[in-house]
Amino acid sequence: MTTPTGRRERKKAATRQKIADTALRLFLDRGYDAVGIRDVAAEADVAVTTLFSHFASKEALVFERDGDFEQRLTRAVTDRAPDDPFVPALRREIHAMVRHCTADGAAPVYRMIDESRALREYEESMRLRHAESLAAALIADPGLTRSDTACRTLARFVIAAYALARDAADPEAAVDEIFEMIEAAWAVA
Repeated sequence: MTTPTGRRERKKAATRQKIADTALRLFLDRGYDAVGIRDVAAEADVAVTTLFSHFASKEALVFERDGDFEQRLTRAVTDRAPDDPFVPALRREIHAMVRHCTADGAAPVYRMIDESRALREYEESMRLRHAESLAAALIADPGLTRSDTACRTLARFVIAAYALARDAADPEAAVDEIFEMIEAAWAVA
């Protein structure tokens, strides 16, 4: 995320991070289903309304970097130089996301997600939203001459690459293997 510049923005960002950190700690200690929103708010020493001003749902507390990941994916397309290919930029972003999600300490979080139907469903809806945002960026790119369908398909493949690689025995190699297929498919689309 970008670093907030003003005092008020920094304070809001610190409160948001405190809530997210507290929620994750409680979820991992007690189990996701055993912890309620009021528990998180009390432990973080904030009002429930404050918690909801930062997070739309209990599930969103687990995926607190969701917006950052979505922005990074779309910026890989929108912020590149006009003559730079976008697939390698997306590959770099997916590599970074996979490294973040497979880093030391991440395994308990992903076990918790896998064990919770609500979290799995939220993650799937988040992936679809990310794919739609990425597709919109691709469709809007004046340098791309592919159909909307091709752009939406590519976006779904990129998002799927993250999910597949995260669960692979060798996540880095999986990203590269998947992106070789993505590049080949895009070249013939």
